Amino acid sequence: MQSLILILQEPSYGTEKAYNALRYARALLAAGVQTRIYLLADGVSVAKRGQTPPKGFYNLGHMLHGVIAQGAVVHV
Repeated sequence: MQSLILILQEPSYGTEKAYNALRYARALLAAGVQTRIYLLADGVSVAKRGQTPPKGFYNLGHMLHGVIAQGAVVHV
């Protein structure tokens, strides 16, 4: 089985890097790729509970829970 590690160091909002990384993780998992996600530095904000994203942004906390439900392993 193929596997991939994603390292998120960017804040939840202000850029689309964390959002795109979670979209990529979702696609990898759907393709059967074992996926691990490491949240480092500002990236830990992705796992914050009770997020209120700015208008027009996706809730990255919900997206993270979705990839965990698909089988991703997340390290904080």
